[in-house]
Amino acid sequence: MSTANPVAPCDFVVFGGTGDLAVRKLLPALYLRDRDGQLPGSTRIIAASRAGLDVSGYRDKVRGELGRFVAKEALDDQTLDRFLARLHYASIDFTDASDWYPLTTVLQADPGKVRVFYLACAPTLFGPISAHLATHNLVDESSRVVLEKPIGHDLASACAINDAVGSVFEESQIFRIDHYLGKESVQNLLALRFGNAMFEPLWSRAWVRDVQITIAETVGAEGRGEFYDTTGALRDMIQSHLLQLLCIVAMEPPASIDPDAVRDAKLQVLRALKRFTATEVATRTVRGQYKAGAVDGQPVPGYLEEPGIKPGSRTETFVAIKAELGNWRWAGVPFYLRTGKRMQERRAEIVINFHNVPHAILDVSGSARTNNRLIIRLQPEDGLSLDIQAKMPGEGMRVQSVSLDLQFEDELKARRLDAYERLLMDVIRGRLTLFMRRDELEAAWSWVEPIMHAWAAADDPPKTYTAGTWGPAASSALIGRDNLAWLEEA
Repeated sequence: MSTANPVAPCDFVVFGGTGDLAVRKLLPALYLRDRDGQLPGSTRIIAASRAGLDVSGYRDKVRGELGRFVAKEALDDQTLDRFLARLHYASIDFTDASDWYPLTTVLQADPGKVRVFYLACAPTLFGPISAHLATHNLVDESSRVVLEKPIGHDLASACAINDAVGSVFEESQIFRIDHYLGKESVQNLLALRFGNAMFEPLWSRAWVRDVQITIAETVGAEGRGEFYDTTGALRDMIQSHLLQLLCIVAMEPPASIDPDAVRDAKLQVLRALKRFTATEVATRTVRGQYKAGAVDGQPVPGYLEEPGIKPGSRTETFVAIKAELGNWRWAGVPFYLRTGKRMQERRAEIVINFHNVPHAILDVSGSARTNNRLIIRLQPEDGLSLDIQAKMPGEGMRVQSVSLDLQFEDELKARRLDAYERLLMDVIRGRLTLFMRRDELEAAWSWVEPIMHAWAAADDPPKTYTAGTWGPAASSALIGRDNLAWLEEA
């Protein structure tokens, strides 16, 4: 067990404290930070929901659930007892101002601490909850509010939510969370680019041929069918996770690591993304929907057979996009974005393909690929891999591609923090660097909306793909038209 610098004492209020996100991610992350000595003794975790529990019942629930999401070796009785003692529960109706007495009573009993309000609930409740917090005088200068995605379902709804929350909280108090930005490998991408002299001179159209960003999942709708069927992969993944990763890859070096310097640089990337016409949507995007197949050797149903999915639904479970940036650094470099459910492997990675050498003088053996390639792996394991050409043993100058691999956890000899562990501590400390600013969010929606509208107007349904594969054949054709291939096909 390691120790970490403690954060300030706080009241951490989770709206939706009995829900999936709280049980699966937030509470395990807070438990592990408690185990590492980062939560002061007076810190409280207060769950607010309509589940109708009392404090004892909630503690029993959390005791039973933590073992599912925290590694066995990380659970010990002393930490667990201390953590459970921090838990409080308030049974309230979020939309009924007269029903907030249980929460206000708990908070007013111990004033003067940082208050974090984590809205792990439907986005339609973000505005009403913020308004009730103000009505009951629960917001002060040291308060923070955390907004989970999706923030809205289009640009107009995102602006409405931002307006409602912004009428109560200052922008500096609003933490729009994207857990991919908290991943260790994304942090290492920043270190790779801006902490090493060797890569930044190569980080431009002069040396980079193409960039591929993939987030592939093996799971399907997984009991979230009703939510997912009104959202889809474009809203759920592209608008948030993949565009944020694209920003980290493509942004100009910020003047410092200060929040607004980094977020200004990301915003410039979003504004440089070329908007699609309806015709370009047809040629530069692919949407798919999985049908029955097998994942990890086990049969799985098709999307339309999943619980909660409307008959004949056209909601996409797969998206591939060829994006381009209209700026000097990246003009002409394609950025291929791809995400899908029920894919062959669980994988999240960024692939930087460099140009081939300008004149080949050596004998390439075993593969026609002679370009260097940098792979940043985000999941299931964090790491870096750099493909270079090296001489094969024996006579002659025959070369083949070999990989220089770095596994962060093995090399740095330290347990990697889960993304939520890092981000929740950043919220308490008031560090905004890894969180989206309002103008970032709205710029992302502005770029995605023409794709949404073109798909809605199209007569053709999503292209089907068999569960357990890498998506529809049209995805390979999209990148193949540029004489390129996805990593697993190269």
